Amino acid sequence: MPAEFVPLDSGSWPLFERLFGPGGVQGGCWCSFFRLTGPEFKAAGREGRKQHTRDEARAGRPLGLLGVVDGEPLGWVAVSPRADNPRLARSPVAASEISGNVWSVTCFYVDRRGRRQGLAAALLGAAVAYAADHDAVAVEGYPVTTEDRSPADLYHGTLGLFTGAGFAVVERRGAARALVRREIAPAR
Repeated sequence: MPAEFVPLDSGSWPLFERLFGPGGVQGGCWCSFFRLTGPEFKAAGREGRKQHTRDEARAGRPLGLLGVVDGEPLGWVAVSPRADNPRLARSPVAASEISGNVWSVTCFYVDRRGRRQGLAAALLGAAVAYAADHDAVAVEGYPVTTEDRSPADLYHGTLGLFTGAGFAVVERRGAARALVRREIAPAR
């Protein structure tokens, strides 16, 4: 599926909003779960989370990429500096010893019209390239290790998706999760 990958910013916000619909996907998350602390997330509510993400997009903060096919937004990957995701610092699944400009892939959303066509893999490849363009030394992910879940439970991505994109398993984290990493060679 040929797609164009568009960073989320104020200009692409209407595409993001169209993809996420009026509810903001996953109970109104608006892809802010990892970018806010637990109390902030709860206090913000659905509209506050949407506003938070919109404000960050307007400010030009790296948030992720939209996968656009024939002008229609069909997919999303959240990829940004690990430091911009405060929940990762407290997560036993995401605990990591690597330092420097490390980026994290925290979430995928693919509309049902784009599923089973390779869009998630293409989004992940674009996310790595986007992080590399921002001088990342590595990109980490926190996928589920089994694919026999509902699509709503696969928002972290699957282990096969990440290993297929050149990520190495750093460590299995419990029965159903893993920490994966892909190091990025410095530009010469």
